[in-house]
Amino acid sequence: LAWPLRGREGCQEGRYGGTMVMRRAAYPVAGVLLLAQVSLAFSPSLLPTLRALPALRPASASRSAAPLRGGRLHPSLLATVSDKSSDVETEKKQPRVGRGVLKCKPIGVGHAAPAVRLTNEGMEKVVDTTAEWIRTRTGIESRHILDGTETVRDLAIRAAAGALESSGLKGEDIDMVIVATSSAEDMFGDAPSVAAAIGAKNAFAMDLTAACSGFLFATVTAGQFLNNGASKNALVVGADALSRWVDWEDRNTCVLFGDGAGAMVLTATETEAEAGILGFEMHSDGNGYCNLKLPFTPTEQDIGGGVTVTQGGYAPISMVGKEVYKFATRDVPRVLEEALVNAGIEASEVDHLLLHQANIRIMEVVADRLGIPMDKVLHNLEEYGNTSAASIPLCLAEAVASGKVKKGDVIACAGFGAGLSWGACVLRWGGERQGEEG
Repeated sequence: LAWPLRGREGCQEGRYGGTMVMRRAAYPVAGVLLLAQVSLAFSPSLLPTLRALPALRPASASRSAAPLRGGRLHPSLLATVSDKSSDVETEKKQPRVGRGVLKCKPIGVGHAAPAVRLTNEGMEKVVDTTAEWIRTRTGIESRHILDGTETVRDLAIRAAAGALESSGLKGEDIDMVIVATSSAEDMFGDAPSVAAAIGAKNAFAMDLTAACSGFLFATVTAGQFLNNGASKNALVVGADALSRWVDWEDRNTCVLFGDGAGAMVLTATETEAEAGILGFEMHSDGNGYCNLKLPFTPTEQDIGGGVTVTQGGYAPISMVGKEVYKFATRDVPRVLEEALVNAGIEASEVDHLLLHQANIRIMEVVADRLGIPMDKVLHNLEEYGNTSAASIPLCLAEAVASGKVKKGDVIACAGFGAGLSWGACVLRWGGERQGEEG
């Protein structure tokens, strides 16, 4: 019953993100839900009766006058009967309005990574761990780390230049730049500097922060501008340097993250038939933010006159690994299914599955639940580790450069991470050239 109760479970923190306290409200309907799940497992014919019970509706719906969308059961019951009730399957397969085709397509990709490569064997000298322990639990064998000779902005510029070269466009052809990052070189944003560096003098530029979901959210955002005619060509960059924000004495987190950047150029299309964003879906749930966070850590300063201000930096990344794993393996398959429904595509029609490069075990579970074989799963986390917003475009750029991804291929992508946030997008690759490394 952990998942259906999640909406009433949250995180409570001190004034500045200090001590975390988990809280759980009383759930008088828990017993009813359990009984209903067991009953449905043996008798799907009870579905109409169970639908009529208010206790089986999500808590948010029962507290408001708004009708339950589509008359659906509690999500846990949908999962229980998904293979037993064609009626529920019909409900689940209804596409959401406005989440389908966007008239634009990806035509170029690029990537960049720091020269310094830290292997698992090297990590053995940093923290109490072993190369085998890291590899078997995560799939990671090395990561690339900024060493002070270049910045995350430099990586973003290199990846952007590579994507521009791959697309065949010039800087002045770009009229929109989005940099997805949680570790910008300048807290006010890096996107305008990136745009200037590649000669995108006609573009407006902005940063977008959504952690490891950032690139996917930024791609959909750019797609909306291209779809409605506000822009013609957009550059989307994912760049992060989370090595700056890990606790290098915490072996559970410092072994996971690396630095890097990836970029993609999107261009508007005249018709939906030419489009390369076929469908998408996005979600967030702040009730789970405490499971993966990088909080502000202030130092109070008395500036006189009885006024105290706070200044400071950020604490290292904090992650509750088991909870993040459960979240990813539960919600990522669902959001991919939602995006595929919105795109009108079956999982069997997907050429490649491209997930945020967090953990090979997560990829295996998600692929299995979608019925997609692992030989269709794109991954390079063994070389780069978790590069946050950079992971999807960095992996895509390498796959395009190697010829694995070809023009016309359908790619189901999903990002997920802090927030908590997660989303999926179904792409059709439209590039003529190979991806470029900046």
